[in-house]
Amino acid sequence: MTETHVSRTGAQILVDQLLIHGVDHVYCVPGESYLAVLDALYAVRERIELTINRHESGAAFMADAYGKLTGRPGVVFVTRGPGATNASVAIHTAFQDSTPLILFVGQVGSDFMDREAFQEIDYRRMFGEMTKWCAQIERTDRVPEYIARAFQVATSGRPGPVVLALPEDMQTRHARVANASPYHAVHGSPSLEHLAALHARLARAQRPLVLLGGSGWSPQSCSDLEHFAVANHLPVACVFRRQDLFDNHHPNYIGDVGIGINPRLAARISAADVVLVLGARLGEMTTSGYTLFEVPTPRQALIHVHASAEELGRVVQPVIAINAGMARIAAALRNLAPLPDPVWRAALPAARAEYEAWQREPDVFRERPQSLNLWRVIQTLFERLPADALLANGAGNFATWGHRFHRYRGLARGRRTQLAPTSGTMGYGVPAGIAAKLHDPSQTVVILAGDGDFLMTGQELATAVQYRAAVLILVVNNGMYGTIRMHQEREYPHHVYGTALANPDFAALAKAYGAFGVCIGHTDEFAPALEAALASIDASGLPALIEIRSDPEIITPALTIAALQGAQREGH
Repeated sequence: MTETHVSRTGAQILVDQLLIHGVDHVYCVPGESYLAVLDALYAVRERIELTINRHESGAAFMADAYGKLTGRPGVVFVTRGPGATNASVAIHTAFQDSTPLILFVGQVGSDFMDREAFQEIDYRRMFGEMTKWCAQIERTDRVPEYIARAFQVATSGRPGPVVLALPEDMQTRHARVANASPYHAVHGSPSLEHLAALHARLARAQRPLVLLGGSGWSPQSCSDLEHFAVANHLPVACVFRRQDLFDNHHPNYIGDVGIGINPRLAARISAADVVLVLGARLGEMTTSGYTLFEVPTPRQALIHVHASAEELGRVVQPVIAINAGMARIAAALRNLAPLPDPVWRAALPAARAEYEAWQREPDVFRERPQSLNLWRVIQTLFERLPADALLANGAGNFATWGHRFHRYRGLARGRRTQLAPTSGTMGYGVPAGIAAKLHDPSQTVVILAGDGDFLMTGQELATAVQYRAAVLILVVNNGMYGTIRMHQEREYPHHVYGTALANPDFAALAKAYGAFGVCIGHTDEFAPALEAALASIDASGLPALIEIRSDPEIITPALTIAALQGAQREGH
């Protein structure tokens, strides 16, 4: 339907536009500032699923996860003032992660504006630098226009978040107005000249490397890229928290580029003569603190493909810059003529072997054999879970165990298997994992959380119980904010302050919410606990939580606190 002559409220018009643009799921924490929209959603409750959250950050993180999983904008509604500020952490995450997301914020009525009315904020100023577009819909007859633009902006070029404020009186006023047409995301395509230049540069290469990242990927585009890499015997690495863009079991996969990068992989990138970067921003995480590529002109011949022209040459200057969406560039690369017997072919097995060696059990457990072995925990998970299980996490040193030692199936196999914030946002994993389970109940979803990380959004366990999202949550409890403690030991030795945590009994907390809960403190207890948790999930259809009390001394897979303190003593 493209037009109507029926008088409708602004709220009804808005919900009609959501249906036109294909929305099937909305997340929210209810508020009086958008009651009219809630009533309009009630009228279509059979067509749009509504998930009620316990905190606005959880609701918006779920919308971000939906955007990552589907490529369509996640939609979230929050109330004015505190609701919007609570949701802002997820808006920043969506911006840095290039996730399509639309946040609707209830707003005071137009007759109250600019008086500092109850919970009033100018959201155009508040969200200006962390969104692709932020606006306020002040006229009911312009609702279709604003909603259509929101979907278009959120999905076109580099995807990202949009925020729209909804004054209360706009929602209840009536208008006769035509509906918009469904949005169609716009993405650039590589030119024939660019493809020819890319092909010629690869043909002259001696040590090329492909680096995947960013958003906008689909199973088909990942499959096309895999075909291109195999046909040309190219080594492929994935950027920070985008490891599921390429099957980690594949012989062409050589590791991930992010925090705690394999030193041998870093050396390969530095020594490469051609680096083809597809979809990734060349930010701090992707470049190991801007050390892998010299700024602004790198030693390597950089070929950078990105959905946003503004990202090309922003920090590091490429020799070939291509503004294109991932579907278009991947399809074009698949159709390129393979290079005959490239000189780098013989080096690929060695690069893969370096990745395999990086996966082995770290020495730190030989130094402390009585400690709970998180490497064995990840290995047990990998062996027990289905190949396409999804692993979600927030931020903290605990996440390193999953990133480094878990092997993610590639999106080319049909499903995303990793959900994690490239912005380093704590609290992301629990709501994101729950959203993934609600989106696809048939997929096994594991949430890896730290103690501090879990307690930022752990109340969404109540949401999981309410909607029977049967996720498995692993809480790694070392009694501290581990990442910050690590930095303190390095930068301010002997001044450890503000990082210790007194935690609840997480297993008992899970039971209080109605979920399964168990606590372990020894390595050999994990496998039985895992079996019990999975059996409980199968029998009840409810979430399960395993608290893993880990050794606080083992701060990373490569470091102990004692080693950090010893290094500081030697340095002084």
